Amino acid sequence: MISKMPVTPLPFSPDVEALQPDEPETARELATTMLSIAEKTYADSGHAMRSVHAKSHGLIEAKVEILNDLAPELAQGVFATPGTQAAIIRLSTTPGDLRHDSVSTPRGMALKVMNVDGERLAGSEDSTSQDFVMVTGKEFNSPSRKAFLKNLKLLAATTDRLEGTKEVLASILKKVEGTLETLGTESALLKALGGNPQTHILGDSFFTQLPLRHGRYIAKYAIVPASDNLKVLADRKVDTSQDAEVIRHGVQAFFESETAVWHLRAQLCTDLDNMPIEGVDAWDEAKSPFVTVARIVAGPQPAWNEERAEAVDDGMRFSPWNGVAAHQPLGSIMRLRKLAHERSAAFRSQRNLTPVTEPVSCPFGHG
Repeated sequence: MISKMPVTPLPFSPDVEALQPDEPETARELATTMLSIAEKTYADSGHAMRSVHAKSHGLIEAKVEILNDLAPELAQGVFATPGTQAAIIRLSTTPGDLRHDSVSTPRGMALKVMNVDGERLAGSEDSTSQDFVMVTGKEFNSPSRKAFLKNLKLLAATTDRLEGTKEVLASILKKVEGTLETLGTESALLKALGGNPQTHILGDSFFTQLPLRHGRYIAKYAIVPASDNLKVLADRKVDTSQDAEVIRHGVQAFFESETAVWHLRAQLCTDLDNMPIEGVDAWDEAKSPFVTVARIVAGPQPAWNEERAEAVDDGMRFSPWNGVAAHQPLGSIMRLRKLAHERSAAFRSQRNLTPVTEPVSCPFGHG
């Protein structure tokens, strides 16, 4: 419980963002590029999938416990009132096609907190949930919105069925990435292309990378392992040579009998010069540490099956723009993602038997 903040956060005001005149055009081009990925995988498989994060590894019922006695600066938005909310977690990897796990790319955790109160973001008025969309790594993989679009086009060009080529490329990239890490640096782009370390996903920490409103303030968020049975999995290698679904199978095996606990943390912006809203670098934790605002608890359950895949992979969307105004996504890259998320969800909803809808309760419960 944090009753007093170690830093003084900067209040939010609309002028912290710097809108650029070319953003609508770039947003349309980004959405078109993302849709081209979905169109290609649909043509190959006859099933409409997400343009990114197509492959799920865990579809998990959870509860979010908002802590008591938070400092006023932390008790903002959905974290303003202590209590417990039902939630759904989707663990995934980034590509828009279903690759063998040996093609190891960054992982994602999408958290949908249900039945939250508050003024809604434009476009999410029919929803009552709050989504937090996070990936491994604290730094966004592109330095600008134009670079984001360029890198997405590069990823789109790899969307095909040449799986053996992808495995060879991933093996090369992991070796290059490992060399960079021994030198004290790393490449977010190399990891996005297939050079991510092959570790147990339940040992990973996840980050929004880009800022959102935190009620009257501004924050980036993280979800990190809190229970010992998750912490022990950090950096634990998995063998992808014999099992194309080894990540998913590891999640399923864990939740056969184990309970997972994560901490949801907020890092408040204290200085726009060193923590720019339009920047993509990680914020200095010495200037503003991540502070826990909630616990996420998930007990034993079938962590992935076809019924859950139909309900969540087909029937739900996860977007930083699905939520309350108190958690408005900030910065140009966040703004660019809004149209792409909307078009991707519409594409899947129009082509699959299960339409994309917003749940008001967990659709699969304890089974």
